Amino acid sequence: MKQVAIALDQLVNTLFGGWADETISARLYRNKQNSWYWSAWYKTVNKLFFWQTDHCLEAYKSELARTQYPKFYREMKNG
Repeated sequence: MKQVAIALDQLVNTLFGGWADETISARLYRNKQNSWYWSAWYKTVNKLFFWQTDHCLEAYKSELARTQYPKFYREMKNG
């Protein structure tokens, strides 16, 4: 179910002009300093995930670490 939630999140992000392999939360973290609009959404989403210290930051770190990838791809070396 977690993979389905991530896929839906990425789909919605893409439909609104985001990158295909990025979650909405990671995008909000990445853009939070670009305008009041992004900053307001960043704060709103973090409030929705009140049990996490900074949900959007953690989502961004997860994207960088590729933790949403299957173990096979995370462990795969180039070539």
